[in-house]
Amino acid sequence: MKSDSETSERIKDAKQGEVLVGIGVSPGVVIGPVLVVVAKVIQVVERDIPLEEIEAEISKFEDALIETRRQIQEIQENLGVRTVKGDAGIFDAHLMVLDDATFISSVISGIKTKKKNVELIVKEAADGYAGALASVEDNYIRERIADIRDVIRRIIRNLSGDTAPSREELQHKHIIVARDLAPSETASLRKDMVIGFATDLGSPTSHTAVMARALEIPAIVGLREITEKVATGDEVLIDGNKGIVIFRPTPKQLEEYGRVAEARKNIERGLTSLKSEPAETADGHRIVLSANIGQASEVESVIKYGAQGVGLFRTEYLYLSKGTIVSEEEQAEVYKKVAATLAPRPVIIRTLDLGGDKFLPGAELPAETNPFLGCRSIRLSLLQPKHFKGQLRAILRASVHGNVKIMYPMISSAGEVVRANELLEEAKGELAAMGVPFQKDIEVGAMVEIPAAALTADVIAKHVKFFSLGTNDLIQYTIAVDRGNERVAYLYEPTHPAVLKLIQMTIDAGHRNGIWVGVCGEMAADPLMTPLLLGMGVDELSVSSAVVPLVKDAVRCVRHSGAKELAKIALSCKSAVEVLSHCRRMMNEVAPEILELV
Repeated sequence: MKSDSETSERIKDAKQGEVLVGIGVSPGVVIGPVLVVVAKVIQVVERDIPLEEIEAEISKFEDALIETRRQIQEIQENLGVRTVKGDAGIFDAHLMVLDDATFISSVISGIKTKKKNVELIVKEAADGYAGALASVEDNYIRERIADIRDVIRRIIRNLSGDTAPSREELQHKHIIVARDLAPSETASLRKDMVIGFATDLGSPTSHTAVMARALEIPAIVGLREITEKVATGDEVLIDGNKGIVIFRPTPKQLEEYGRVAEARKNIERGLTSLKSEPAETADGHRIVLSANIGQASEVESVIKYGAQGVGLFRTEYLYLSKGTIVSEEEQAEVYKKVAATLAPRPVIIRTLDLGGDKFLPGAELPAETNPFLGCRSIRLSLLQPKHFKGQLRAILRASVHGNVKIMYPMISSAGEVVRANELLEEAKGELAAMGVPFQKDIEVGAMVEIPAAALTADVIAKHVKFFSLGTNDLIQYTIAVDRGNERVAYLYEPTHPAVLKLIQMTIDAGHRNGIWVGVCGEMAADPLMTPLLLGMGVDELSVSSAVVPLVKDAVRCVRHSGAKELAKIALSCKSAVEVLSHCRRMMNEVAPEILELV
């Protein structure tokens, strides 16, 4: 990347005191001068390769893979020294790309058949790889495209003999501003010189965001136009808690933020002491507080932040990081590692939550005009029983530790659960016939993320041991709003009366049938929602590991009796705004300091 310094020709139009709003992905408040960095465009020129030079071109590719691996492992080692061990593990995904047989063979085959230069063939293969992931509706999965492009850029640089410029020349501390930052670029940031960063693009689930949190660098993504608003040398204040950037803050703004920053430090110091404390209300009502993870390397964060286990393990990452089917053996090893590390803490493993034939080779499903309502998640798994049973056997093999549970995604009817359970019994029989040990009475649960599932929860509950409310999709399907669509995002309201009624309906149905009910969507991670969900009767909340202390604090500050009264009031409200107002009022009464962090 190169700096957009005093030679910049763009007109920067931010006014003093102007506030830009994005998504805070790493907490903290810092103020300092901006260094705008612009991604260096890698030009790939098409060249014909004579037949006698084909093998040399292939050797060049192999050498670039070796050098890229060395560089990534060096980043991992350096990061492992600077953060907890598990944070460096996100670069396992980068290494998987280098090991992917499909990718490697497609490049070698492309060189031989097209007789073109390796840089061009690598770019074409990577574009196809990333294009397949781009149409997945899950934001978590789509963000893995950044990992792929990061690796490919590095491979192409190594092929061309180019290297990315370092920032060793920085003479004083800066706040990095960029269109986007690749994960490896974020991991290489020097904490002594880079005090924060803000980008136009990005989401909370990106590895760039994960890196920022691991390095404890305040960061904001999704600002959309900050690179057009500020220039190198401009002074900005960034608030990673609330996701705002202030351009040349006024004395009044600085005074206010000085007070807020000190208050936050005191609160955060208090949160670290909660690790060993239970998630129990002030009047003795206890719930389970779990963590959501997407890969085995995240288990250390689960322990670090005091979660009671894993409430959602997204297994699709294993598949999509490789771009192909993952063998039963490979899956079993990953699941066993997580289960063994966290035992006796529970680990709920969600079966594949993918959508479309591009993502399961051999599925041969037709293209879909509306994948949101198409063949995805459990529907896809039931159409591919061979692959589904392979995953179920892998999970069962990990269940020997006694703490593993299975969860089916996107359930819309009891019939889907019945069929999935039949395949589970077949998988058990196959393992028993081979003499492979497993937990015979492993618990099975269903995700409730479709209104139909909530409306028929009484029927579905007869076939499972627990429900987990996936509020992200439940909200979207209930209100018919795509939260990724800027034109209608304002309609995405977790406290919409219809959403609350469906949540309450699910909780009541679960308890009537003697099963527990959790929430694993983003709603669970919002401490303003904590009293409301407690009052509605949830038994478990599952959130990203780093959010566990904040949600636990919210639980411990509220009285269950007061939470139940809040829920009663909320369910009678006529608008989402009214509900949110009551939630904010309660939090202001019991833990006003939490409002400083949300």
